[in-house]
Amino acid sequence: MTSRPRAVHRRTDHAWLITGPLAICAVVLSVLLGLTTDPALGDLPVTLVLTVAMVAAAMPTINVVVRRQALAVTPTEIPLVVALYLLPPLSVVLAYIVATLVVQLRRRLLPAKLWFNVALAAAATSLATLVYHLLPQTRGVGPGTWGVLLAAVGTHTLVALVAVVAVISVVQGWQAGRELIRAAPPMLIAVAINLSIGLLIIIALESTPWAVFLFAGLAMAFALVYGSYAQFLRQHRTLSEMYELTRAITESGPDGTLIDALLVRIRSLMQAEYATLWLPAQGRHPEVLLTAQEGKPGLLDSAPIPAALRQAAVSRQATVAVGSRLGGDPEVREALGRAPVKDVIVVPLRSGKAVIGTLEVANRLGDTNFFRPADVTVFETVAAHAAVALENSRLVDRLRHDAYHDGLTKLPNRRRILGALEEAVRIRAPGEVVALLLFDVDRLRQVNESLGHAAGDKVLVEVADRLRGCMPSAALVGRAGGDEFLVTLRLESAEAAVDLAAQLREQIRDEMVFDSLTLDVDTAVGVAVHPDHGSDPATLLQRVDLAATAAKTIAGSVQLYNPALESRSLRRLGLAGDLRHALDAGELEVYFQPKVTLRDRRLVGVECLARWEHPTHGAVAPEDFVAVAEHTGQLCRLTEFVLREGLRHSREWSLGGQPLAVAVNISARTLTDQHFPDRVREWLDEYGVPPQLLTLEIAEAGVLDGTDRSVPTLRRLRDLGLRLSVDDFGTGYSSLAHLRRLPVHEVKVDRSFVQGMATDPGDLAIVNAVVTLSQQFGLTVVAEGVESELTLELLQDIGCEIGQGFLFSRPLPYERLGAWFGAQLDPETISAAELPRLRAVP
Repeated sequence: MTSRPRAVHRRTDHAWLITGPLAICAVVLSVLLGLTTDPALGDLPVTLVLTVAMVAAAMPTINVVVRRQALAVTPTEIPLVVALYLLPPLSVVLAYIVATLVVQLRRRLLPAKLWFNVALAAAATSLATLVYHLLPQTRGVGPGTWGVLLAAVGTHTLVALVAVVAVISVVQGWQAGRELIRAAPPMLIAVAINLSIGLLIIIALESTPWAVFLFAGLAMAFALVYGSYAQFLRQHRTLSEMYELTRAITESGPDGTLIDALLVRIRSLMQAEYATLWLPAQGRHPEVLLTAQEGKPGLLDSAPIPAALRQAAVSRQATVAVGSRLGGDPEVREALGRAPVKDVIVVPLRSGKAVIGTLEVANRLGDTNFFRPADVTVFETVAAHAAVALENSRLVDRLRHDAYHDGLTKLPNRRRILGALEEAVRIRAPGEVVALLLFDVDRLRQVNESLGHAAGDKVLVEVADRLRGCMPSAALVGRAGGDEFLVTLRLESAEAAVDLAAQLREQIRDEMVFDSLTLDVDTAVGVAVHPDHGSDPATLLQRVDLAATAAKTIAGSVQLYNPALESRSLRRLGLAGDLRHALDAGELEVYFQPKVTLRDRRLVGVECLARWEHPTHGAVAPEDFVAVAEHTGQLCRLTEFVLREGLRHSREWSLGGQPLAVAVNISARTLTDQHFPDRVREWLDEYGVPPQLLTLEIAEAGVLDGTDRSVPTLRRLRDLGLRLSVDDFGTGYSSLAHLRRLPVHEVKVDRSFVQGMATDPGDLAIVNAVVTLSQQFGLTVVAEGVESELTLELLQDIGCEIGQGFLFSRPLPYERLGAWFGAQLDPETISAAELPRLRAVP
């Protein structure tokens, strides 16, 4: 702040380069006039009267502002014309110099400007007087005299204009001088008018000296008219600037340059050296403090106005104005302190009743110019427009931000991710791939249904925070919608993308605690890469969605897209209508897989499994049509069909003297149906099957999801006398301790662990732990996927009771099950008192 005044002082001192020659010229011309004219001085009373007239004429001014300088346009040509006609030459020069000196001292100008104006007045008047006396004189006040006076006043005006252009060019640069030349025509017109008025005064005085009183009255009226004209010009300029300001706001709002245009236009409108905008931090918007300064391009991030004035305007919610023409209470003046400003206006910006910031101007341009009360009113009007524009700009910015961001997690949304993906594809370097990873949060629907959507939102926010925290800096993380999160980044290969997805999935896995409830956060991850799997964002998104859907079918899976997934998805889409027709036409069939005691190989029941032989596609995988049934609302019909078939055949076996228990898989979604237990009871009564011969198997993810959503339905089913089993145990990483709070009777160890027992000590240890702890809890353990004698022996050694698998039999249709059953029976063991025992399987 200390260097700026020195720089300005040095540039002001350059004015002496013009002032000096003007002073020398004035002295030389004055000496020349004194030597060549007779009399050179005289008529003191008239000289004094015209000197006073010149002082009075210099008071009403029209200011033309060029950069930091204000040029005064005054009617001083009127008394000058009269003085040239009536007074000796040196009297004219002396009167004009004295009048100029009085006016400049009254305005308290800086020394450099004061002496420049005095030297200019002396030089211009001396030369004009010399021109007047060198030209041929005519008698009277006819056209000849008019021409001579016109030449003299024109010389005076030309010298003044050239000198002012020169000094402004020296002080502020040639651009400022060029601006003054462009502003000259209105000033020349004013000179012509003043000259005409002066001639009329001379003509009237030649007719009668009493005309002086007439013109005194006219001078007073002229002063009023001149003041009104000056005010009209100011108002016209203000309206033009207001129009330009409004247009600039309209044009610059959408492209983000609103503040630049606003401050520059406001500074020009208020003819201020500084225009400042202050907006406090609000939400995601940081604090804004920007200043437009005269003569400097761009905006400054500081302000010359003390912060205390800004805070006073905000706290009072009223305009704060300080200056020689504005007044200001002592407290505010004290706050202004030693700041390098002479006058300040600070207006609070309002949005409704709230103050959203301040708009400030400081230092009216020109040493003789100051802000007035009328300027405060204009500035308050400007501030009202600015507040609306700024609030609209922030609203547009907020809408634009909301259009590309998720409101809950604040992450970029699908549209933003697709835009970033398109950009990454465009700038991809050779040898790179653009990876798109989709993280699908497991069991969010169960959380919403059991704990409410507020809890589900907390889960999503936590997952978003974890993803943000562990992602590489080059990655863009976004929320695709629902329970899906997208990540895009550039990597060296598809294999690197899969490895990264697996690492990230492990890093975001952790327990999440809600009050007394603990949830396990897990995700299924799909991966697709450009250029291998698509060249445009829409295709990549569709294919990564397929990969994520496939990943959800295998716990803990990270799935890379492959074309087989797309054909399978299309096939599932086409199966929706066919499944409804198949259920209506009875095209589905139920197969049965035996469940056998491992110690003595006695048949204890069968598991009912739905099968579908499609007339076009052939055998449809159960996971495909079960998924179709879940997504098309046909799951209840499919469950009812399998249950009825199982109960019907169970009744037939009982009537044949060989009662067998049947087990039916049900979906976790079925347990949300409060009417399901009632329907099961009706079916048991309809077919006359004892409840203990029916086992319902629910996948581990459906009952051990961290919520108690399924417990009421499970208890009602248990109260009916049914057996309840947890299927695929171990795939969901659930704790055996969680089983203690569930009304279940049986645990089925997933086939992936059973089949690995013979080769993987880890799988053997897991199965052993499940069997041991389940028996301590009083639960029956069923091993799925028993396919070898070695596996059978290991299961027997650890005490597992029941098994099923290809070692005993594949799933069979009802007709083949009867034949298999007859072929496998050991006749010696058949009795009414015990279950049939199977022969040893070769």
